[in-house]
Amino acid sequence: MSWIYHDSALEGTVYTTEELEGAFGLRPVADSSLLPVYDEIRQHRAAIALTREMATRKRLVYSPELLRELYLTLVPEEAETKGPLYRKDIPVHRLYFHEISPPDKIAPRLRQLTDWMNSPETRRSTHTVRLAAKAHFRFMQIFPFPRASGKVGRLLMNLVLLRQGYPPAIIHATERQRYYDALKTSSNATASLVADALTASIDSALRYLTSGMAASA
Repeated sequence: MSWIYHDSALEGTVYTTEELEGAFGLRPVADSSLLPVYDEIRQHRAAIALTREMATRKRLVYSPELLRELYLTLVPEEAETKGPLYRKDIPVHRLYFHEISPPDKIAPRLRQLTDWMNSPETRRSTHTVRLAAKAHFRFMQIFPFPRASGKVGRLLMNLVLLRQGYPPAIIHATERQRYYDALKTSSNATASLVADALTASIDSALRYLTSGMAASA
């Protein structure tokens, strides 16, 4: 629930506790007008579950097809789209203002990204946290999909981390401006933000475990 809340807040959508609990089935649906909101939350939850499942696979190959699968879990209505799912323009009114790839460069640059991620040399010479952050940074420079590219990019980042035994790096809503600035700056700035998010996740888990142990003592 926390993952969905903060990740959506980075996109400018702030869910209430009631909306999250309603989507998770923790309270009855009181307002039918909220059903589209519940659907979005449940689709995001399904995409996180898919990411966790992918992280446990014995053999995983990063590919545009894998990214497509994550995207369609977030935006299932796009499954009926004929042809490529990639965006066909550079939108003027958009949330992210860093430079993004022209539409005709999306497919080859995505393939270059996944080839780089799969390379034995990359895995041998690049620390997992830096690989996750750089993969996210490069994906966001491509920004392939007309919707939910940010969410897909962060799922990809966390897939890399989870696969190597790290917790997910959940970038807090209060770090939204820093996150946008990092995407306009460099992969190093993004890596610093991801490292801080991981530290915060571990600290939060330790506090939770410590409080639980204290309560049972």
